[in-house]
Formats: sequence, structure tokens, C-alpha cells
Amino acid sequence: MELLFNDLSLHGQFNTPAEFEESIGRVMEMRAVAQRFGLEVHCPATVAAAQVTHELRMPQAAGRLDANVKRALMGWFTKHGPFMNPTHGDDDYFAYGDDDDIVTCKAVGEAAYRLCQGIDCRLMSLAPSAWAISPLRVTWHTEDPKSVDVENYWERAALQQALEDAPTPMKTWRDLEGVARRRYPTLTFGENAFAPIRSTPFSNGAAERILLILHVLHDLKHSFKQQGGLTSEGRALYNLHFFGDKALFSDSSTREKTEFQQELTFPNPYKAGERLFCTWHGKVKTPQIRVHYHWNISADEPVYVMYVGPKITKR
Repeated sequence: MELLFNDLSLHGQFNTPAEFEESIGRVMEMRAVAQRFGLEVHCPATVAAAQVTHELRMPQAAGRLDANVKRALMGWFTKHGPFMNPTHGDDDYFAYGDDDDIVTCKAVGEAAYRLCQGIDCRLMSLAPSAWAISPLRVTWHTEDPKSVDVENYWERAALQQALEDAPTPMKTWRDLEGVARRRYPTLTFGENAFAPIRSTPFSNGAAERILLILHVLHDLKHSFKQQGGLTSEGRALYNLHFFGDKALFSDSSTREKTEFQQELTFPNPYKAGERLFCTWHGKVKTPQIRVHYHWNISADEPVYVMYVGPKITKR
């Protein structure tokens, strides 16, 4: 998947720089989500001079933002990019909607062109704007006109769901490790957490199941109220995956804790001399793979993922 920032979604619609700051903050959060999935969001170079409010263009509006927001924003839009490299020409004719609004050389037109070439290309837009619509029907006017629907995201949840649903290209356990460490920064992985699984033949189905296990832990870690308890969404997630015969997670039995105490104990990666007894685990049935972690489902304690590999407690 490729992602482009929709430059047309910035059209002077904001009344104040503060309104723009709130909206662009959501876009920056979406960009961070995309980066966790190994994707960058490319922006057209013209965004650096776009109209932000009725009176202010980007340089003037950025000067009135929080210093950290300004630094991150201008680093993306004017200095480091990454910038969109158009692959269609300005003599092509791309139009959006029933009114045939010309979008040639804009991110909307570029995304449509890439889709016509068989490349999965999508857009991220600001909201509120005139472009908070998905999909966007774009027509490439040639001798044989082609119309495509361009997926467009302006809310973090919708983008994240799309990224989770997209196939993850993995061919080795090292690929899995790279995806996991990048995608779930809230989880604390042991340095050698993925070493045990490398002795097992690679299985894409097992790899996807492991990512599901890590994703649930990641989502739970983000599901706490300010006062410390789980949100309603967090409780639903916990009830779904930690109870019942087919639960994704379970604790080791009392017998297993006794017989395999040494094997289930790992050095704390952050505290020298401290050991973590990791009896809770996520389960992959075929082949029998376990993800052992240390966490009491609390807002304050890190989620230590210490072992990904074959089932430890085999008799």
C-alpha cells in the first residue's frame, strides 16, 4: 500500500491557526500509525505554500503554531518530506466527481493514476474539509476513459483498520520480528524474544496469529481511563480474549509453573538482576507456538514480551 497526503483537503477552510493545528495534529497521528506499519505518507511539494485560513498561507499559519507542532510539520512539508513524485504528466487529464473537477498533478490524480497501474495507492485528508469523502471517484480521460475509486482516510481508526486488514508481506521469522517491533512500540520486547522461533519452519498463518496476539496486548495497553481502570472497549477486549475454552490468552497451570519455573523466567531488559516470571501467554495452535509476556493488565506497568517460540511446557 502507498499513502499520499491529499493537498486539495487544505483549501483555506480554517478560521484560525488553532483550528488548523487541531486538524493537522490528527493527520500527524495518522502518519505515525502508518509509520508503525512500515509506510510513509508522501506529500505534494505544493503543500508548503497552501492556503490555510482565509488570510494566511502555510508559512504564516505555521508561525503561529506550537513550536513542536511547527517543527514537525515544516520538517515534513518543506524540508525532509517524503515528497510525492508524480508518475503521470501535466498533459494527462484526471477529473473528480460529476462536475469533472480537474485533479491532474494533485495527490488525488496521482493516486488514481497509480491505481490504474495496479498499485494500491490511497489518500489521507484533513477534516473538516470538502474532501472528507471516501471513496473518491476519479476518471482518467483518455481515448478509453478509466474510472477508479480512491480510498481516502481522515480518521485514525479507519486508517488503522485498513492497515490491519492489508496483507503483511512476511517470508521469514526475522520479517515478523521487524514488523512486530516497528508496529507495537508500546510493547517492551526482550532482546532475544524472537530467537526461539527461528528453529521452527516459517508459517505465514502462525506469523499473522502472533501479530494478532501482540495487537491485542497493544490495544489493551491503550485502553485505560485517566484514573487507571479499563475503558468499556478495553473490558470488552479483555472479556473476548481472556475467557472461555477458545481464549487467545491463558495462564500456565500450577503444575506447569512448578515444573517449568526456570524456563518461564527471563531477565528484565530494563533492570539488571531482576527476573520476570512470564506464565501468561498468547497461543498459536498449529504449530504450537507461544508468546509469553509479563503484565498484570495495568496502566502503569510495561508489557514485557519475553518469548516467542515453540511451546515451553511440553511434557
